[in-house]
Amino acid sequence: MAIAKAERLMNLALCLMNTRRPLAKRELRLSIEAYREIGTEDAFNRMFERDKDDLRELGMVIETVEALDGETGYVARRDRNRLPEIALDAEEAAALSLAARVWQQARLAGAASGALQKLRAAGVPFTEEGYGEGHSVIEPHIPAHEPAFEPLMLAARDRRPVVFEYRKASAVRPETREVEPWALECWRGHWYLAGWDRERSARRVFRLSRITGRVRPRGGRFTAEVPDHVDVRQTVASWAGEGATSTARIRLRRGAGYPLRAKAVETVPASGEWAADWDELEIPYGHGLDAWLVEFGADAVVLAPEELRADVIDRLRAVAKG
Repeated sequence: MAIAKAERLMNLALCLMNTRRPLAKRELRLSIEAYREIGTEDAFNRMFERDKDDLRELGMVIETVEALDGETGYVARRDRNRLPEIALDAEEAAALSLAARVWQQARLAGAASGALQKLRAAGVPFTEEGYGEGHSVIEPHIPAHEPAFEPLMLAARDRRPVVFEYRKASAVRPETREVEPWALECWRGHWYLAGWDRERSARRVFRLSRITGRVRPRGGRFTAEVPDHVDVRQTVASWAGEGATSTARIRLRRGAGYPLRAKAVETVPASGEWAADWDELEIPYGHGLDAWLVEFGADAVVLAPEELRADVIDRLRAVAKG
């Protein structure tokens, strides 16, 4: 969320919570500097309605009251917007501390650390290591090096559509994609975004490392319904051949293709003219394996099945033509 908007929402929340009577929109406009700077009444009304909806989405209870003079007033009563006392047992405290320590990169690190300090001040049983008595110290972290991570995380949280340039594994040039982001998930060291591709009218999963340029926000709300559960890993795993019932035979140059080697159910030295520098691997074969194999370029050669070999060759030819 932009700093200007966050400040405006905070000022609106403070006004609504610190008034003894409902305030009309005209009073709120005079009280909040950001609203006073809006040029027209229509523009102010649109901004105010958006801000009010955003506060309600964040959990704030805002009451609408019809005043005697016919104006509509707004108020957020303190007794209806007070959080209950926080009480965590040792296991829950450990889980929160572990989650906070995971984010060593991206902007969440500072927010997570500050949240733990507030919980400690409220009496939650965190030790200096953050876990409470009886829990060993762990230092996990999830890397988030991709520049697209933070804007996509915020867009998914705020339910805001985005536009970005995306280069598929088989393409030379990126394509413009307009997406309603649902969820981000890390799988085997890579971050993936699941969401609704507006142009294709279908759900899609995007690897963040293939997003080029800046992630740009799009106006408006989501047009597609967000599913209750978004299983990013299952989709990516199916592309990578996880859970496949058949296998593929790959010739792989020694010293290359370590992700392929990690998946292999069998690895043997190549024979004949390939013996000096190549191995032969048997790996699970599933949907999307052809796109993955293209990434290894000349270091991987498909031996079988024939349809996989043909798909890889077609993709490589498409890259060469580009």
